[in-house]
Amino acid sequence: MMFLSILWFILIGLLWAIYMVLEGFDFGVGMLLPIVGRSERGRTTLVRSIGPHWDGNEVWLLTAGGATFAAMPLWYATMFSGMYFALFLLLVLLIVRIVAIEWRSKINTQKWRNVWDTIHTVAAYGVPLVLGVAFSNLVQGMKIEAQTSAVVDGSLSMTTIPAADVAASLSSGTTVFNLTGGFWSLFTWYTVYGGLTIVAVCFAHGAQFLGLKTKGDVQERAIAVGGPASIVAVLMAAGWVLWGQLEYSQNAWAWIPLVIAAVAMVIATVAAQKPFEREGVAFLFSSIGIVGAVAWVFTAMAPSVMKSAIDPAYSLSIQWASSTHPTLVVMTWVAVVLVPIVLAYTIWSYWVFRRRINPKDVDNSAGLLPDAIRPTANFLSGKKI
Repeated sequence: MMFLSILWFILIGLLWAIYMVLEGFDFGVGMLLPIVGRSERGRTTLVRSIGPHWDGNEVWLLTAGGATFAAMPLWYATMFSGMYFALFLLLVLLIVRIVAIEWRSKINTQKWRNVWDTIHTVAAYGVPLVLGVAFSNLVQGMKIEAQTSAVVDGSLSMTTIPAADVAASLSSGTTVFNLTGGFWSLFTWYTVYGGLTIVAVCFAHGAQFLGLKTKGDVQERAIAVGGPASIVAVLMAAGWVLWGQLEYSQNAWAWIPLVIAAVAMVIATVAAQKPFEREGVAFLFSSIGIVGAVAWVFTAMAPSVMKSAIDPAYSLSIQWASSTHPTLVVMTWVAVVLVPIVLAYTIWSYWVFRRRINPKDVDNSAGLLPDAIRPTANFLSGKKI
């Protein structure tokens, strides 16, 4: 049973790595809307660059969440109860971002598009920030304790289990792991720095993607931004992983993905600089670096799926978090069939839409005309009533 539990822990990490690579540049493109896409046509070019892919990229987030729910339900329950508000905020930001992408072209006025582009940019910064804080908490550990529930005088009462009795209490079926430190305990210097680091990495990753995906003045601005952004990202990422590894991780194996991520991001940074400007190499190694960073997060917290900052005995291990053996067997067979299909479809979609986008070829007149909808001038037309 432990083999399948470890296998699913690795698979969940892989799903998160794929999501962060694919959605990472989507977020970066959103951040760069006012910087690289300076004109309305330029911003339309940026949105078109991720238009065929963003919804397919979200599938990997849903798959990672679903896999966690089914394969490791106690991890899912502990994480969603402890980080409830943060995950709710994440969901709102994702929904708002999707609405901004889809609605910006519905009405053919500059004011309408500017409003949704601004909302898109804010959400694009917010999602990586929340994810970075969450990943950093997994590395650092959260103030969680094992508790048992009982009904006393008609109300539910939670009692903290002594650290020495946690393993024995799990068979009772009433043991849960709760965040007892409160919501604000999720924010420390390390976790906030981790959130800012993921923002910087996605910003640089998005610039490298645009250098690879666009032409003309948009590409030139993306490459110009990508060089210094990559330097900032690699320096911040180096501080984040070294701080986490030296201060919070006891797993020596975590040095392997850490080194891989560091080397890959250094290569990506060098390739993004002016003397070279190899956008394909920069994007490839930026992607490898992100995969390495996510692998480091999962390796750094192993053999736990959630570390306790109160007492190591309260840490939720891979074994304790896992579903039953029959459940894991069924899930493994389902994954063997479905994951390659989703992966093949993702690769195929990127191949079909592989051509670079030239701003000169972008039609910026899509959408309904406000005066054709309402008989008088209105907000959508940008005119005073």
